[in-house]
Amino acid sequence: MMIDGNHNPEDVTRVLFESFPGWAVGVFYVVGFGAIAVFLYGCFVQYRKYARGQSLRKVLPPLKDRLLQMVVSVGTHRTLRRRDRSAGYAHALIFFGFALLFIGTATITLEYDILGPLIGLKFWHGNFYLLFSLALDLAGLWLVAGLVYMMARRGWLKPPKLNYARPDRAADAPDANRSIYQFEDWAFLCLLIIIGITGFVLEGARLLWLQNTPTVWDYRWWSPVGAVVANALSLVGFTPEGAGSLRISIWWFHAIISLTFIALIPYSKAKHIFTAMSSLALRDPLPVQKLPPVDMSADTVGASKITDFNWKQLLNFDACTKCGRCHEACPANASGAPLSPRDLILTLRELAENTLEGIRQPEPEKLIAQGNGVFQVPTETLWACRTCAACVEICPVGIEHVPVIVEMRRALVEQGDMDPLVQKALQNIQKRGNSFGETKKKRPAWTKKLDFEIKDARTEAVDVLWFVGDFASFDPRYQRVSMDFARILKAANIDFGILYEDESNSGNDVRRVGEEGLYQHLAESNIALLNDCDFKRVVTTDPHSFNTIKNEYPEFGGNYDVEHASAFLARLLDEERIPLKKGLDGRRVTFHDPCHLGRYNKGYDGPRDAIRKLGADLVEMKRCRDNSFCCGAGGGRIWTPDPVGKEKPSENRVREAATIEGLETIVVSCPKCMNMLEDARKTTNNEDNFEIREVVELIAECLDDSAISVVAQEHVAEPV
Repeated sequence: MMIDGNHNPEDVTRVLFESFPGWAVGVFYVVGFGAIAVFLYGCFVQYRKYARGQSLRKVLPPLKDRLLQMVVSVGTHRTLRRRDRSAGYAHALIFFGFALLFIGTATITLEYDILGPLIGLKFWHGNFYLLFSLALDLAGLWLVAGLVYMMARRGWLKPPKLNYARPDRAADAPDANRSIYQFEDWAFLCLLIIIGITGFVLEGARLLWLQNTPTVWDYRWWSPVGAVVANALSLVGFTPEGAGSLRISIWWFHAIISLTFIALIPYSKAKHIFTAMSSLALRDPLPVQKLPPVDMSADTVGASKITDFNWKQLLNFDACTKCGRCHEACPANASGAPLSPRDLILTLRELAENTLEGIRQPEPEKLIAQGNGVFQVPTETLWACRTCAACVEICPVGIEHVPVIVEMRRALVEQGDMDPLVQKALQNIQKRGNSFGETKKKRPAWTKKLDFEIKDARTEAVDVLWFVGDFASFDPRYQRVSMDFARILKAANIDFGILYEDESNSGNDVRRVGEEGLYQHLAESNIALLNDCDFKRVVTTDPHSFNTIKNEYPEFGGNYDVEHASAFLARLLDEERIPLKKGLDGRRVTFHDPCHLGRYNKGYDGPRDAIRKLGADLVEMKRCRDNSFCCGAGGGRIWTPDPVGKEKPSENRVREAATIEGLETIVVSCPKCMNMLEDARKTTNNEDNFEIREVVELIAECLDDSAISVVAQEHVAEPV
């Protein structure tokens, strides 16, 4: 038994408001209810702000699935520990310490103010009270320890991602200085640590004050931190009477600052306690893979005003904790472009706070989210985005940056505000079905260089319908990959065909540029064509086409079994259906994960399995798999040149690969990545150091040529 047999268990407790006069208790309750009223009004203000947003256009998963996702994420802190384990564990100490202290306070309130007065139930004594005291002491210790680390991190370690310097503003711009956020961060940490420390001092003062009460002093070590503080107070000269006076002063200070913290939650950084969990519970499982649909019959398209965003996005803005992980991961930011996903979200948050939290909504012109004014996002910031989803993937609180950017781009496209080269590419796609501006008849021209004919899937039934894509059809470098892929399929005895000149751009990048009307036209045209064909599955070498056909075409009636070529080939190699005559004999290679194959669709293993099957020595770059660094081609950036004098994302990536000792080959699995990295290999003076090769090319290099020649004799093509 934990309670001495000489003591009544009901006496082993803590008497609330012990020695307090009635008026003091009354004052406390008045202040307490006032703090709760301020808190509730602040919650209403936030609700009113969110209610001024649009309704959701996407159907979210069932509530129980989303709540489970949130509970697992919060309970394990898995999103916070990724790529910053120290901060993640420190936050876990703060979170769980705070949560236990909150539960403990609520438990006391439940007994003292509700169950006790109503039904006479008393449980806060005896063994329960001792275990309760121990748990809350440890929780307070966790809280303080986590806060101390976070303060040292900001004040001493100073990681660059916590620097609030804005890449999208000139230094003298009215809203360039965000030092207020530094103040807010420190105020939040200091307020919490003061609450934690004064709680321990209050506990120590109470123990010393009651040292002559056996039912208190004999059990002091069940409050170990409080007991240490009590001994320390005694050592520095405090008598029980002096400790009693200190207790009164600290009690009021601790109570006032704790109630102040509660009152300020909806108005400060502390509201992320609720908004972050809500954001995680509302997280879309396919936030970038499947962009929000658009009603093209509506008066306006996209988001040009803060009220054009939906209520979930407005909540996302408030969930941002300014941790800087998206800022650190963004390839546009790393290459000196005027874009930081964090700063974009904070700008929109500031606009929402300054326009939607008031009783009356201001004039429409004050709601404009795009532009160069205060609380506005510059056009060049929006066009700098590669839609690579590195920001979405790493955000620990589930913010979906890319859909926000695309919504704003849709409004810009509607207004005709875009780069002339992007506009030219879109016009080419609209007129000719491809971004190169070539006639449709040239799309299958590369097939004439083969020694066999590829089936026409428009007129013949096939097992595999190969959706080739623009770059794989028109880019001279990647045409060689397309021919190799055809040779491999033929050697593996795969029944396959293509759509020849009737294939059009899949529309993936068109949608991410913001041209929704053209995207829907392309999707509907390709779907109508595919639905008229007889096939079992769609395979494509282009991750961009793979993504939209797999994830977005079903919205328009195109439901197919879709597979990327890398996974398809890996399976054929595993089944030994591809005849090989040799391997790569330990050739040192590294693999660059395409964003649309990797982060978008978790296609990490297919290309790697294929590379290893060929006998290569695969060495990973530091940034790989879900942390892969974008080549810079996505989001329509393939159609526009990067600023002169600044490092391109592709150059950054090639330089990273170049640090691998003895590297012979950078392997890719995307036509756009190949285009960008080939160029960067030249501009970084690495032409003689290593080569850029496709997974398909490595397999073709090892292919048994006799298998191709046997097939070639049966299918002789007409001369080119």
